[in-house]
Amino acid sequence: MEVKRRSKLIQKIIFRLYFVIILCIVLSLLMPAGAVKAEYTFETNYIYDFWGFAKKSIPAYELVKTIDYENMNGVPLSSLDDVYASNGRIYLIDSVESRLNIFNDDYELITSIKLLRDKDNKIVIDPETNAQVILKNPEGVFVKEDFKEIYIADTGNERILVLDSENYYLKRIIKRPANMVGVTVFRPSKVVVDNAGRIYAVVQGGHEGIIELNSDGSFSRYFGVNKPRSSVIDYIWKTLASETQKEKMGKVYAPSFNNVDIDKEGFVYATTHESAAVYKVFRLNAKGENVLRNADMVIGDYYTGAYNQQESTFVDIAVSDFGAYALLDKAKGRVFIYNFDGELLNIFGGLGNIKGTFKEPTSIAWYGKKIIITDKKLAKAFIYQQTDFGEAALGAAENYYYGRWDEAAMLLEKALSLNSNYDVAYAGIGKNLLMQDRYEEAMYYLKLGNDRTYYSKAYNGYRAQQIQKGFIWFALIVIALVGYIIYSEFRYHKKIGSKEG
Repeated sequence: MEVKRRSKLIQKIIFRLYFVIILCIVLSLLMPAGAVKAEYTFETNYIYDFWGFAKKSIPAYELVKTIDYENMNGVPLSSLDDVYASNGRIYLIDSVESRLNIFNDDYELITSIKLLRDKDNKIVIDPETNAQVILKNPEGVFVKEDFKEIYIADTGNERILVLDSENYYLKRIIKRPANMVGVTVFRPSKVVVDNAGRIYAVVQGGHEGIIELNSDGSFSRYFGVNKPRSSVIDYIWKTLASETQKEKMGKVYAPSFNNVDIDKEGFVYATTHESAAVYKVFRLNAKGENVLRNADMVIGDYYTGAYNQQESTFVDIAVSDFGAYALLDKAKGRVFIYNFDGELLNIFGGLGNIKGTFKEPTSIAWYGKKIIITDKKLAKAFIYQQTDFGEAALGAAENYYYGRWDEAAMLLEKALSLNSNYDVAYAGIGKNLLMQDRYEEAMYYLKLGNDRTYYSKAYNGYRAQQIQKGFIWFALIVIALVGYIIYSEFRYHKKIGSKEG
């Protein structure tokens, strides 16, 4: 009886242990990516450390100029929904007034386009509808300098318009391709073009992926894999459910993309604001696979339990020439800047009524070293320039990207002199020292930067270096010891031989 009682007690303990383990696994899977349990006070300007705590920081950008109705020379301005900037030109989309407004480097209005004209300055008539070609609630603009073309996502008319970038006349109209498959409605919202002329169009709410068109406007494929976040509870429920119950369950669709950009190498960057998505930001290769470094950590603000339950909602992404990218968070009005390795460099901005804050931010673009952000509700475009800290931090990221390690380290030292809480700078200096085989110094900086991966590499190098330095002494000691043993044996045998003789 005693044995049976103990056996049952052991079984109960084992069962409870299994239950606790399974519960922990389920809770860990349900916890959002990048989740941390700590609660902390958010400052207007802050940065996260390795442990997920918010520390005070210096903004990398400051507001210097605003484009609004005062710059319009009487042209109506009601909303700003997208921005593109390059080669001394700023292109702003107003979806309410259905206009593309183009400004020069002095922020003066060059032209405002609504009614399209041809090369001879005549109003263009659409041969299919016999109506004037006029913009209707456009939502996106992209300029391909190599082709001297402007691409407008004419959302309300469900088409893409291609204009000449020098004289602004209409070159061609791209409507829904005859060979396009799937159920996605051809209603382009954002558009980019690669070096081969392929067009990538984002359709809001399109669950089949980004629409890829050939240069002639024919359909190529749906591009980009956006996997939904799996749920252990749903999986268990579907496993136990009958066929009838499974048929009644709602279908799980792939999360849709909401914005897109492209870098100089042809990689397509995209964002999604759907909470069901595994990743929020994508760097898509030719196969449509996400190759963004540290993609699971590119999430904007960290989730902090009861204190901060709202996740960042990215509405746009802008990619620089040196691999850094800026993400615009509509929910909190903040800009998150990451380097090519997916390390968070800076956070600035916010929602509010004071200078430099937003009401409803919609798009973001690099303009050289400056950043332009549009606000739909305020109908303004804000131009930000780098602070001294921003010049150091972003300059270091640029030099590091192009392999100029020493220049990057010098700028990181400057960034640290302005902000001692900047973990990325400590880690960056440590990496530079590591490449110079200065392992002990590298370990010091990498420890301050909480970079465990590279600290381990530095430690391994330092250990090998110390072993190499001590090898001569070790070898001498071994040789002396072996010599002593040989000498002792020689004397011993000589002594024994002399006694026998």
